[in-house]
Amino acid sequence: MKILVTGGTGFIGRNIVPHLLAEHTVTLCGRSDGNDVKVDLSVESPELSGCFDIVFHAAGKAHTIPATKAEAQSFDDVNFEGTKNLCAALEKSGVPKSFVFLSSVAVYGCEEGENIDENHPLNGTTPYALSKIKAEEFLKDWCRRHNVTLGILRAPLVAGPNPPGNLGAMITGIRSGKYMSIGMGDAHKSILQVDDIPALIEAASRKGGIYNVCDNHHPTFRELEISIAAQLGGRRIISIPLPVASFFAKIGNILGANAPLNTSKLSKMTKSLTFSNQKAREELGWKPTDVLSSFKIS
Repeated sequence: MKILVTGGTGFIGRNIVPHLLAEHTVTLCGRSDGNDVKVDLSVESPELSGCFDIVFHAAGKAHTIPATKAEAQSFDDVNFEGTKNLCAALEKSGVPKSFVFLSSVAVYGCEEGENIDENHPLNGTTPYALSKIKAEEFLKDWCRRHNVTLGILRAPLVAGPNPPGNLGAMITGIRSGKYMSIGMGDAHKSILQVDDIPALIEAASRKGGIYNVCDNHHPTFRELEISIAAQLGGRRIISIPLPVASFFAKIGNILGANAPLNTSKLSKMTKSLTFSNQKAREELGWKPTDVLSSFKIS
């Protein structure tokens, strides 16, 4: 099949494109030099040639906390306006048979909870979450009007070599000896192994639908810490009691966003937040990879 991938030179793209190329013809679209179609989707529509069987839209902005209104607006520009610009280009070149959108569990707006499923209200209020919600709603309407099968993959943390975001920060902290484990480290988090995404793309492109995608096992912070430390040659992890961490978090609130710990970060490290993948397993026939046994940091 002919597959168009946006964000193909980013973390997820770098890991999945080689798998897709083994069986399909892949065109990369994005703003870096490594793309076949070089374009900034947040400001213009790309010039596409020919019609694609599948579009996998992974380009987006994430992993930052906006400090200004302009930075907050950039989430909308990239994640929502970028999606609209991509679809405008597809209307000119030929609409695909299927469109698979990489969304996020952030759309639920949950800070804690267990086995949250796709029926949960979309209560996300951050600029990132709102931009993903708007993109999802736009794509539902666009795909319905153009008779395109739409698959939406709502992902949590994604594990793979040199990951960005919170998982990457954990690796960097443990490697440098500056990471602090909080209390018992028993909060559970859902994670998706990046190598699972190609199979999800193909399954969702056939079936359509909205799916949470994550491992069956939701590892604890302690399990992740042990795995990462072992891969780094048994690095020592500093552990501090929760009351002490709470004190430092309050100081971090005063210091600002660059502080290594604040109350928001502490909350994420001490509260479990997991999602149900039952729908994806049952409807797509998907068998998730066990993250702890397969996750390699580089």
